[in-house]
Amino acid sequence: MADPQGFLKTRERELPTRRPVPVRIRDWKEVYEEQELGQLQRQAGRCMDCGIPFCHSGCPLGNLIPEWNDLAWKGDWREAIERLHATNNFPEFTGRLCPAPCETACVLGINQPAVTIKQVEVTTIERAFDSGYVQPQAPERLSGKTVAVVGSGPAGLAAAQQLTRAGHTVAVYERADKPGGLLRYGIPEFKMEKSVLDRRIAQMEAEGTRFRSGVAVGEDVTGRQLRDRYDAVVLAIGATVPRDLPVPGRELDGVMQAMDFLPPANRAALGEAVEGQVTAEGKDVIVIGGGDTGADCIGTSHRQGARSVTSLEIMPQPGEERVTGQPWPTYPMLFRVASAHEEGGERLYAVSTKEILGEDGKVSGIRVVDVQRGDHGFDEVEGTERVLPAQLVLLAMGFLGPEKPGVVEQLEVELDERSNVKRDKDYMSSVPGVFVAGDAGRGQSLIVWAIAEGRSAAAGVDRFLTGQTALPRPINPNDRPLVV
Repeated sequence: MADPQGFLKTRERELPTRRPVPVRIRDWKEVYEEQELGQLQRQAGRCMDCGIPFCHSGCPLGNLIPEWNDLAWKGDWREAIERLHATNNFPEFTGRLCPAPCETACVLGINQPAVTIKQVEVTTIERAFDSGYVQPQAPERLSGKTVAVVGSGPAGLAAAQQLTRAGHTVAVYERADKPGGLLRYGIPEFKMEKSVLDRRIAQMEAEGTRFRSGVAVGEDVTGRQLRDRYDAVVLAIGATVPRDLPVPGRELDGVMQAMDFLPPANRAALGEAVEGQVTAEGKDVIVIGGGDTGADCIGTSHRQGARSVTSLEIMPQPGEERVTGQPWPTYPMLFRVASAHEEGGERLYAVSTKEILGEDGKVSGIRVVDVQRGDHGFDEVEGTERVLPAQLVLLAMGFLGPEKPGVVEQLEVELDERSNVKRDKDYMSSVPGVFVAGDAGRGQSLIVWAIAEGRSAAAGVDRFLTGQTALPRPINPNDRPLVV
């Protein structure tokens, strides 16, 4: 364990300071300042010698959390990154973007604030990069087998890196102009600067992974051509079909999906020229949906100079403490304040949109009403109907599954009852040699689940190609988060 008395001597949870709001909304840099190393090590020292480390249950990657907490506390950063990389290809991504279900499963969290696992993780990998501990791991010999990975998000990158290191020749296809998927153009700079992604891509290229950017599989190259050209294909295309809002006025100019708003904003933040970009500058912005994508829209709107930002969520506001139906070590629904929420705006809960209003074909506001849980969904609360001004309405209500036109239809893979691509215990679809990893098979989920699926699918591909595998398999396709 770490410090045997650490959780007794240091009872408070300490995180790095966020840069002042008036400063950070004027740029696109990450919001957190660097944490003092001694403070970080004291936090790592709070990790207890648990008989059963339930943080492992909270993390689908099976991260060896108590081990690298102990090593971080001791200052043995070289060994700490070895233990961290043993289960996680990209801790610099998860340390910034994961909501940390491991922390809500922390045993210390039963009666104290949980260990700052996520911050120890990101500090460990950053020190490893700074010290030169992260080096390419090229295979000793090649298998002669070829694999196409379609999609370069976290699942696709994890599968590609594992298969390259196993000796297979891997090509990653990405329809955007640069690899990274939503990590590049979906995640704003203030949550993860793209230099963090670029250095990992550079490592993968040095190991032998080949990236084919600007290639739309299903259009520029067909599913049949991939099957003819490669010994195996991994579909890691995500769940990119957005949930829509079927209300009057949806067609008005200024009403758009979050993922039509964020990528151009991210490109502009990176200094790229973007034609026809819709921005929040000088507008009353309403974001419908209270999840991570909604928060990304809020933070982006602030940086673009919105006049006001309002977030709507149909569910009631969660409390600040666990409810009895969500006991430790499950991931509870709590009222959380992301950095974007801290930057301003209003958050409205238990509100439903009835109509989008417009003038001259452009959105001018939305008609909303308060709701409460009923026997058959949500019932309107009488006398609460009102109009909120808006010149930009962003829909961030989640995703319904992978896109069907294109490679999915061309490969003729079977779908499950939730319209995701069906796969067997080895992550193989109904078409032999075609595998599925990440949200395309699981449905919309967290980055840790995507990486775990990529690693697991890689084991299935390796076994299919060679008859055996030594690659780890952290989860099964039907595994689900720790819930009641």
